Amino acid sequence: MKVIVFSTRRDERASLSQAMADAGHDVRFEEVHLNERSASLAKGYDAVAAFVNDQLDQACIERLADMGIGCIAMRCAGFNNVDLHTAKEKGIAVVRVPAYSPYAVAEHALTLLMSLNRHVHKAYNRVREGNFSLDGLVGQDIHGKTVGIIGTGTIGAVFCQVMSGFGCRMLAFDPTPNVSLEEMGVQYVAKEVLFSESDFISLHCPLTHDTQHLIDASALACFKPGAVLVNTSRGGLVDTQAVIQALKKGSLGGLALDVYEEEAELFFEDYSDRVITDDNIMRLTTFPNVIITGHQAFLTHEAQNNIAATTASNLTDVEMKRPCSNQL
Repeated sequence: MKVIVFSTRRDERASLSQAMADAGHDVRFEEVHLNERSASLAKGYDAVAAFVNDQLDQACIERLADMGIGCIAMRCAGFNNVDLHTAKEKGIAVVRVPAYSPYAVAEHALTLLMSLNRHVHKAYNRVREGNFSLDGLVGQDIHGKTVGIIGTGTIGAVFCQVMSGFGCRMLAFDPTPNVSLEEMGVQYVAKEVLFSESDFISLHCPLTHDTQHLIDASALACFKPGAVLVNTSRGGLVDTQAVIQALKKGSLGGLALDVYEEEAELFFEDYSDRVITDDNIMRLTTFPNVIITGHQAFLTHEAQNNIAATTASNLTDVEMKRPCSNQL
């Protein structure tokens, strides 16, 4: 199968090249994002491999269909950026990588939580400037605190397992409770209860119509004063304007983000020598109790290898017209 890979990052090229070669696929890499305008680059190929910030809307998919593309292989778990209805209508198979390394994302969520709680970002910068003062660096024990987990799928379940080692009380919200987590001590409650009783809240749910701006002004009003919010899932789960207001009022104790609702034109790019015109993200960077990383929670060697291998396998299944468990 001839495959063109869009939104290619330097760090993933080696693993993808090896996996595609092992599967017998002919691959070409492009750094540009896939959208209606760039779709023309796929002419002459059988499939496209896309990522989280590619725009596979109706117009883009119709162009791909006109060029004979038969498969869209998402190199990620999320697919909210894909118009599945149009893809089905045009006979284009859509496959994804549902679980590349839940440990990578769960561990990064913990990293953000602990770094923010213990002010590691501020201490790091101080020491580099020769400032060893401890003023303003007081954190709190995680042990004995209440942690709220929204979404207990594969990643959320791993996060629960990790947090159980800290001796936390764990509250969870998910339409489908996980019995094994309940046996471990996780208590499923209503969202409002989770919001009002949790000291730390971590988001691990997909972005859907129902979860868009799950954390909005009304949700934040229910938060326990001083609570910390962590999002390593999808940017659209959080209403950025609402969290900015909560941070300004001091009702939200801290915010740690690896995703951002308007990240498509920012993340995975180098803007260090350019002016960033997104006022919301620039405002967030001014708060001392905010940490932002650029969608790197998944970024481990193990995850990259799994993503590459699963993507290649998905493409082979589609090519051979075999059932694919990862097809949407």
